[in-house]
Amino acid sequence: MSELPTIGIAVIGFGWMGQAHSRSYARIPTLFPDRSADPRLVICCDNVEARGEEAVRSFGFAESTTDPAVAINHPDVDVVVVAAPNMLHEELCVAAAEAGKHVFCEKPVGGTPEQTARVEAAARKAGVITGVGYNYRWAPLVMYARQLIEDGVLGEITNYRGRFFSMYGSDPMGLLSWRFEHDGAGYGVSSDILSHTIDLAMMLNGPITEVIGMEETFIKDRPKPKPGEGTHYDRGEPGDPTGPVTNEDYAGCLARFANGAVGNFESSRAIVGPQSQMAFEVYGTKGSLMWNLETMNEMRIFLTEAHEGQEAVIHDGYTTVYAGDRYPFHGAFVPGDANSIGYEDLKVIEDLNFLEAVVSGVQHAPGFTEALDYVSVQAALVRSWESGSWEKVTSVGLS
Repeated sequence: MSELPTIGIAVIGFGWMGQAHSRSYARIPTLFPDRSADPRLVICCDNVEARGEEAVRSFGFAESTTDPAVAINHPDVDVVVVAAPNMLHEELCVAAAEAGKHVFCEKPVGGTPEQTARVEAAARKAGVITGVGYNYRWAPLVMYARQLIEDGVLGEITNYRGRFFSMYGSDPMGLLSWRFEHDGAGYGVSSDILSHTIDLAMMLNGPITEVIGMEETFIKDRPKPKPGEGTHYDRGEPGDPTGPVTNEDYAGCLARFANGAVGNFESSRAIVGPQSQMAFEVYGTKGSLMWNLETMNEMRIFLTEAHEGQEAVIHDGYTTVYAGDRYPFHGAFVPGDANSIGYEDLKVIEDLNFLEAVVSGVQHAPGFTEALDYVSVQAALVRSWESGSWEKVTSVGLS
């Protein structure tokens, strides 16, 4: 058996998402014997030295640093994974691209649409492979939904509903992490979780042409975290020093698609009840389907015509389909039907596909082009907040 090539990985930012990617790359060889390469965790960079040391001690990195330039320019690094706060994405991604390194960046690849446009242009000029962390694309049942739509099983799509409701910002005592500050995150939920919702919509139903929307910040002040400690899931105590929240808790819009369908989208981090409700509903002339991250191993389907042995259910309501090894990638984690996979398994699938793209030299999807597609919608949404009117979606990309 011939030895597989090795792809050296640098991870910048060793919070929750940086750790998730690190675990994912470490798991790839144990799950996918037909992979094209072996990832190697070369170097971890974090501004908190103890986190880097933990990356070496517990995650298998060869070394660590607090200097991003050291990680980016390390001679053994082929891929730079950027999992730092949003407003650092531009500097880090551009530096990595200019160093000739392939770049995987967590969404939204910039805290503002303008930043994302500059990052995409720099990576395109450098000719490197890019990837963006829209990991819900890789849920096996979401891939199945895409196939049903592409095959015309649902008929002509007429309506689309997408939402991402999360309680991570619903506690007024939740810490004022970088996600709640424009200087650290750029925009709020429109950059953070609405980006997932609209990216999936465009993957499933094509481009969006115009939007009208609104935004709101419900919790105006939050307790300040101690430097280097805490995430947006941690909380302070009454009497702790507070600071202002400077981006939005809620964003929503109506939308029109290029194919004639209409849609509506909502995202909130301060809602009470839904804990991680990343969900979509697609309605066509022959059927519809519904998926929700909170029950990610289930999908509800309504068909008026039989498909692949499934009976039409026009009078009997929705049928629940359970994930299993007959759907893409699921069997790598667990065999059989209705045996569940989890959130970080989607990150493994995501990182595997990016690794394969790097080896093949074929641009990964979603990459920075798809990130640009989303922020072009976001830019129109922000204009709509200010104008109160419908706004056309035009590319914010640079030549």
